[in-house]
Amino acid sequence: MNSICISTLAAAALVMLAMSPPASAAEEIDCELSFNLSGWSVFYKTASGTGTITCDNGQSLPVTISAEGGGITFGKSSIENGVGKFSDVVDIEQTLGSYASAEAHAGATKSAKAIVATKGEVSLLLSGTGQGWDIGFGFGKFTIEQTAAHD
Repeated sequence: MNSICISTLAAAALVMLAMSPPASAAEEIDCELSFNLSGWSVFYKTASGTGTITCDNGQSLPVTISAEGGGITFGKSSIENGVGKFSDVVDIEQTLGSYASAEAHAGATKSAKAIVATKGEVSLLLSGTGQGWDIGFGFGKFTIEQTAAHD
């Protein structure tokens, strides 16, 4: 079941990426999000966590992430060492903000999650594995905010 849900979501991600408007004249950079996320769901879903965005031009940002939404979804899970790949980014600041998202997840003891998110021209494909029990699919909002700097 995990591979079916993740495969379906990956196909949706490819469709979303293909439908993205052409990139601006500025040169694109490759940015990734490494993250940990935990939460629960009973029709309504909520999760939060932390991560770091790094780009191939040397830019880096510590971030907090949150997800909320609804769907046919039940469970409690945590994702450790998840990975997100951004597309159509020319500056790391574009990665911050709220994304519309679709998600598939399944697991008993071991959990797998895949999330496709889009915000304007920027798209994000997230995946990860972890612990918990959960099953379902949902839609909602995935938000990335810069962590306040510590002195």
